[in-house]
Amino acid sequence: MTLSFNPDTVALPQGHFIDGAFIPAKGRLPMHRPSDGLAYADCPVAGEDIVDQAVVSAKRALKDSGWSGLRPRERTRVLHRWADLIEEEAEALGRLEAVASTRPIAHLIEGDIAVTAEQIRFFAEFADKEGSDVVPTGEGSLGMIMTEPYGVVGAITPWNFPLSMAGWKLGPALAAGNAVVLKPSEMTPFSTIFLAELAIRAGLPAGLINIVLGDGSTTGKAITGHPDIGKISFTGSTGAGVAIMENVARNGIKPMTLELGGKSPQIVFADADIALTAEAVARGILSNAGQACVAGSRLIVAEAIAEQVVQAIAAHMRDVHPGSTWDEATQYSPIISERQIGRIDSIVNAAVDAGAECLHGGRRLDREGYFYAPTLLANISQASPAITEEIFGPVLTVQTFVEEEEALTLGDHPTYGLAAGVFTRDISRAIRVTRLLQAGTIWVNRYGRSRDHILPTGGYKSSGIGKDLGRDAYLANRKSKSVLIDL
Repeated sequence: MTLSFNPDTVALPQGHFIDGAFIPAKGRLPMHRPSDGLAYADCPVAGEDIVDQAVVSAKRALKDSGWSGLRPRERTRVLHRWADLIEEEAEALGRLEAVASTRPIAHLIEGDIAVTAEQIRFFAEFADKEGSDVVPTGEGSLGMIMTEPYGVVGAITPWNFPLSMAGWKLGPALAAGNAVVLKPSEMTPFSTIFLAELAIRAGLPAGLINIVLGDGSTTGKAITGHPDIGKISFTGSTGAGVAIMENVARNGIKPMTLELGGKSPQIVFADADIALTAEAVARGILSNAGQACVAGSRLIVAEAIAEQVVQAIAAHMRDVHPGSTWDEATQYSPIISERQIGRIDSIVNAAVDAGAECLHGGRRLDREGYFYAPTLLANISQASPAITEEIFGPVLTVQTFVEEEEALTLGDHPTYGLAAGVFTRDISRAIRVTRLLQAGTIWVNRYGRSRDHILPTGGYKSSGIGKDLGRDAYLANRKSKSVLIDL
């Protein structure tokens, strides 16, 4: 059986998904397929009225279903059935996402969809294993720290990994007893709607997940400013994160989890395994064509092995196989939009004009759709936008060092601190450098997440607030109160 499909045959969900049913809505935002650039649909934009309808539905569903007060194991059972359906409907989910996004169908089936099901199961198991605590107090009193859900959580997910990002938000929030109003990206909304439909089929009470479509300036603003939403969870750019914080502050204080931008260094010491390192570094920038917040976009390599490492990475770059996301043979993704591919090309050209050396790529690929060649830039100024800005494309800058302190200085970024990679055979050095790097996630002799969902992810500096994944994500969806009883 082949995973390849004809994108014109995929039936797309229409409208918002509220209280377990579709709400018809006229599309306003034109959508283009990244693989061929063709306009194929229009995304509606939910205003304050539709968002309020979704919040009212969520509050009613919480009250009528008693979801927050169910025996925790009952919540766990429903979420496990949902994960089972995600796996059973993997091909349908994959088609809905591949037609709209940058994710090749084979990557979705093998990775994103399987991981999303795993994440739902992982968070489901917290429901009856994390609770309140009795704490030591004076002999004549009883002290407790009690936790409870926020109620309605507002979630906003990005376009680059629509399904797995939805899993990051929905899994912990629902397991912790909340309802969710979620806005997927206006560029990739369809798989998230079907994900919510599957939850209803699994037995989740209608209204506990509501999906509203639209852009950030209208729909996102209505969600983050709604007075009855108790917590916000967002993954996206640092600029959008700043706008969300401003909007929340104007409309009332509420907690936020923000996973934002990155400009992650990959520091390679002279004793590193060159073959292992080159493969990991290449994968860190080629995956999803560099369109990931944790993309390892800055190679900082010991001068003694720089030429060998760069040549090995270039070999991996030459070996990519671009293609349509609906072709199962495709291993290299398109760029999400014409606007984004233009921005990538502009930053690369500006760097070259300023004196940088383009060792590989540096151009748009000559084929339909939005494809950009894997790119290596060397001899580049530390002040270049290619070093300082999050490009969100397959562009790897190369800088060299001699001493460890120099590597750490180059690795430190004034704005971002999301992730970093360290490559060395010296365990003492690995631990020492890991302690000094200002990043929320650090990988040693690898680059990229594993399927160990217990490891939280989140950033330092302007790369975010709070954590997704892990125990931290579950606890972030419950609020605590201190209770002291005199006996």
